[in-house]
Amino acid sequence: MEWTGAKYADGPTAQAEIWIDATPEAVWALVSDIGLMPEMSAELQSAHWMRPDTPPGVGSTFVGTSRHEALGEWSTTSHVVQWDPPHVFAWSVSDPENPSATWRFTVESADGGTTLRQWVRMGPGRSGLSIAIEAMPEKEEKIVFVRMREFEAAMQAVVADIKRRAEEGTR
Repeated sequence: MEWTGAKYADGPTAQAEIWIDATPEAVWALVSDIGLMPEMSAELQSAHWMRPDTPPGVGSTFVGTSRHEALGEWSTTSHVVQWDPPHVFAWSVSDPENPSATWRFTVESADGGTTLRQWVRMGPGRSGLSIAIEAMPEKEEKIVFVRMREFEAAMQAVVADIKRRAEEGTR
């Protein structure tokens, strides 16, 4: 795990990484299945492609609905900004030019299996966290720190679940 940045405007990032005893293609099948992601995430409640009849790729969009005890429930539209099967799947949340967050899965062949990384960068666009920061600007660093720790824990759980599923050959 890594975490950098103290203020929202710094674009703080977090990453989780795991080695998986499976092929990159098997891991890709899991990370690129957005409908499966809510099963692995406590926060993400649902996700679906806006045009399910069209194969996903750069420019594709999907809607995700999330829920958080302190932030409530919300839906966002995400825009695929990288799609390189079976290596990279990245998306920007809300506005691809000024996203509230950018997420990325990287899948690499390594040591007879696959290294999977999940990465996130907050901002630079506004998000639900922006509201909390504006209400308590003196606590910005703590607010960002807490949210990044939540992201780290959630991403570690997701990559561990992907590992389990890939190694068991299950969805």
